[in-house]
Amino acid sequence: MQVIPAIDLLNGQVVRLKKGDYEEVTVYSDNPASFVKKFREAGFTHIHVVDLNGAREGRFMNLPVIENIIEKTGVSVQFGGGIRSRGDIQTLMDVGVSRIVSSSMAVQRPDEWIASLDIYGGDTCILGLDIKDGKMAYGGWERISDEDAMDFLGSMVRVGVKTILCTDISRDGMLTGVNSGLYNEIAQRYPMVNTIASGGVASTEDLRQLAIEGLYGVVIGRAYYEGKISLEEMLSFHEDA
Repeated sequence: MQVIPAIDLLNGQVVRLKKGDYEEVTVYSDNPASFVKKFREAGFTHIHVVDLNGAREGRFMNLPVIENIIEKTGVSVQFGGGIRSRGDIQTLMDVGVSRIVSSSMAVQRPDEWIASLDIYGGDTCILGLDIKDGKMAYGGWERISDEDAMDFLGSMVRVGVKTILCTDISRDGMLTGVNSGLYNEIAQRYPMVNTIASGGVASTEDLRQLAIEGLYGVVIGRAYYEGKISLEEMLSFHEDA
């Protein structure tokens, strides 16, 4: 299982939101590159970055910060937030991003998303399966699709999606434990999909449970920031893909 440290960027700072609420912001650092350097020094070479400004506004607001992180730390970056077109993906590739995660593009511009899968491949284009009350959330989690999230995932698998980043929004930033039932449902219905879990991780027991269940990966943010899990503990569950 890949353990992927995560940072969320808002106005150039490392922050976390509670349940995706932009009014519930905790700031952890105003120097993202220095913050990420701790991950690199611990042994992690791949991180997850979300541009919260981009997710809500549909345009990259923290791109210089991303460039600085890559330049200063040498980590590979899996990026989400504000990706709306093939041009956006190419912009990210040009600054060194290795993988992209998108939900809005897949929901709002499916033809563009499918074309991107054909061009960049399912190993580069990761579907952000952000779930709220069983539906797909997108646009910084401020908009909800009418379609059932599991049905939507099925349609995406058929067009080439290989990997998903699945977030249970009700647990994001809450340290309430992972939604094993959700990940088990995905594994049963779509066993060919690589699932990266996101939201709710609160302890090493959560990591142990996800590893036992055979999750492809897990993103960890607040649990580390709040001292619930150490980098050493995270690394003990980590295996490169």
